[in-house]
Amino acid sequence: QFLGSTEVEQPKGTEVVRDAVRKLKFARHIKKSEGQKTPKVELQISIYGVKILDPKTKEVQHNCQLHRISFCADDKTDKRIFTFICKDSESNKHLCYVFDSEKCAEEITLTIGQAFDLAYRKFLESGGKDVETRKQIAGLQKRIQELETENTELKNKVQDLENQLRITQVHASP
Repeated sequence: QFLGSTEVEQPKGTEVVRDAVRKLKFARHIKKSEGQKTPKVELQISIYGVKILDPKTKEVQHNCQLHRISFCADDKTDKRIFTFICKDSESNKHLCYVFDSEKCAEEITLTIGQAFDLAYRKFLESGGKDVETRKQIAGLQKRIQELETENTELKNKVQDLENQLRITQVHASP
């Protein structure tokens, strides 16, 4: 479950993460009392980053590039919670992403760590030439995400217009 993300002052630190978790858990309790459910998400972890997807539509909700992630940890007091801090590419603010995973918080944290190790090995093998390619890929991934969002918005507009047309046709026919 994705508890959400919140801005943090520092790019790393257990106390920074603890405050973010406390804040988002409190927000979750408020939402629960209002009848809202905590959304489930799917994570795709690779040497390029962590993608947070809608599990049904597979739509990318957040794309956190690996080189922007500065801290990753599972909560030692609450074994279900894991977090990572990522610098937002547009606002340059540090955001802490918080998740509640019933069974595999520690394993997910380790997997993100392994992605860092693999990315670093690949970087060393390429002699650092891979950095420019990764920047280009990151830019293209961002553009794809923007286009997907725009496409969804346009589909919704078309649907609204079709619905309005149907309503108009029903009222216009004798």
